Amino acid sequence: MMKDQKITRRSLLKRSLSALALSVAVGTGAFTSTAAFAELGEPEKEELKFGFIKLTDMAPLAIAYEKGFFEDEGLYVTLEAQANWKVLLDGVIDGQLDGAHMLAGQPLAATIGFGTKAHIVTPFSMDLNGNGITVSNEIWEKMKPHVPVADGKPVHPIKADYLKPVVEDFKKEGKAFKMGMVFPVSTHNYELRYWLAAGGIHPGYYAPHKNDITGQIDADAQLSVTPPPQMPATMEAGTIHGYCVGEPWNQQAVFKGIGVPVITDYEIWKDNPEKVFGLTKEFTEKYPNTTVRLVKALIRAGEWLDANDNANRMEAVKILAKSEYVGADEEVIANSMTGTFEYEKGDKRDVPDFNVFFRYNATYPFYSDAVWYLTQMRRWGQISDAKDDKWFDETAKSVYRPDLYALAAKELIADGTLKAEDFPDFETETGYKKPQSEFIDGVTFDGTKPNDYLKAFEIGLKGDDKL
Repeated sequence: MMKDQKITRRSLLKRSLSALALSVAVGTGAFTSTAAFAELGEPEKEELKFGFIKLTDMAPLAIAYEKGFFEDEGLYVTLEAQANWKVLLDGVIDGQLDGAHMLAGQPLAATIGFGTKAHIVTPFSMDLNGNGITVSNEIWEKMKPHVPVADGKPVHPIKADYLKPVVEDFKKEGKAFKMGMVFPVSTHNYELRYWLAAGGIHPGYYAPHKNDITGQIDADAQLSVTPPPQMPATMEAGTIHGYCVGEPWNQQAVFKGIGVPVITDYEIWKDNPEKVFGLTKEFTEKYPNTTVRLVKALIRAGEWLDANDNANRMEAVKILAKSEYVGADEEVIANSMTGTFEYEKGDKRDVPDFNVFFRYNATYPFYSDAVWYLTQMRRWGQISDAKDDKWFDETAKSVYRPDLYALAAKELIADGTLKAEDFPDFETETGYKKPQSEFIDGVTFDGTKPNDYLKAFEIGLKGDDKL
């Protein structure tokens, strides 16, 4: 947009909004915002730069930009693709980026000091689901004899039980079985580990207290970091035998004929939280109005993506296909974004909730989501020492900020953009979901009892365990 157009638009946006209550009741506790949040006035910072990785789940950022939702809030945003997740996080920490599309584990890990130490918070969850696990054609051919078949097609979900004989054969031959994931604190790492462990394949431990952050101690399958866009080529080269990644890089393997996605994360943990929008705590305190306004824009973008049974998804596909966003073929992006998912070439199945951006309260930053990630950090040794349940709760509440989300949502309700029923009941919401049992191994997760949850797993650290 031309500069003079921006100036004209800003003049239209200069307005005073209604006062908001200082407190947002969430269950039995009240989250008291700073006085700066008493009234949502003009943004303190208008020119913003946000980072992202080239994945389809960055869609809320692209849509908020393309549809003018940021500008409606007086925000003039530059979106900038980042080389990898570490570069992205460092950019937010050092202020080169004002905020970013982040792995859900990144704000938590940074805040507790696993990796780069910084207090990062999230007032917005970007999506549910959206990942898959892909294996090379060679590995799939070895798995197939163990996979149940009905009507000539593999029965889903495909468990890691069917991969275990393949991994065991590798071990007998003295060869390492290697898989890629995108970052040590990524959802992909934890989902891949969860799937493998559920099938009796040990994915390895971390031991930061021993300066071992490879995550390969005692591993049957060795996991390592590969940037998402490089996953297909790395597997094709034989460096890894499979990977867990977000779209479109699973569908790209099908498109190129080099691999088979065997399972989606929807089948590992139904409606699991995936990415978040992360900012430094300092940013939210220095620019409170800006923070609430950008959350408003992102909520609108999420709602637009899911509106009318995903009626806008093909338009979103065309936007995401642009080189400045994801830069993959429309056909590849559409495979998952429009409610289907292709496993083997030609085996396309309906997965209407593969990508969820708003329904099921997808955008609300639930504490229980944060606790799940923390349990997996503890399970695999990224958190070396035992922590009591209170620590999990306090850590979740220091990073996930439903109070800021509620301020933005209430504004959208007040101005008639969205309805109260589109959101949780802010007067009664505790931030903890009801116990969830729809995991591939049938283990129930209760976010209020993280240590009991850890005890339920045969593979993984629990209690006072320490490597």
